[in-house]
Amino acid sequence: MTPDEIEASMLAAFNDCDAASCPLTDTQKEILLQVVEQIQGNSTSRASAIANPLDELTPEELEAFLQFVKDEEQRNRTWKVQLLNDWLLQNDSGTVQFIRQRYGLQWLNRVESYHFDKYSYFEDALKLRIGDRIEVSNALWEWVQEDGPCKREWFPCMVIKVEEISNGDDTSTNCVVRFFNGAEYEIQGIYEWNRYNWRWPQK
Repeated sequence: MTPDEIEASMLAAFNDCDAASCPLTDTQKEILLQVVEQIQGNSTSRASAIANPLDELTPEELEAFLQFVKDEEQRNRTWKVQLLNDWLLQNDSGTVQFIRQRYGLQWLNRVESYHFDKYSYFEDALKLRIGDRIEVSNALWEWVQEDGPCKREWFPCMVIKVEEISNGDDTSTNCVVRFFNGAEYEIQGIYEWNRYNWRWPQK
């Protein structure tokens, strides 16, 4: 579908909501239209996709936002979905209400998982989920050296299994990934001792 056809479909859906006595607010309509535009790639310029939107936050805002994301991840909830639900339902987002009031949906849509990598003290808070796309290093299966003949390379793949393993007092997390050629690989200690060997996709 072309962007115009998608927008026409969305407007028709808004009219259907009105006819069903369940009208959306103007803010809800705007959020949905912006999400569709973002999916189509029309609302983000190349420059805004490259810049790290987290750098635009003040230190206090960044601390509150990172804590919110960490708390949501610990509850096994997707932080971005929680914020969008608040916005669509017009709920107060608590300590991160400033995101909606000051930065808005376009800023939120620019935030990707790899943006958190800059904040090394935070990187382990963002947990992997089935279906996540990541990149893994060839250092997992071969000897690499920064100045040797075998250099570090990154390969895109998808997470298909995440499993926490308990052995007495020790726990670790194993992850199975599938490469685009269909091969699968199990990464042991994905957070504990292999964190250096995977990263979020660098768009």
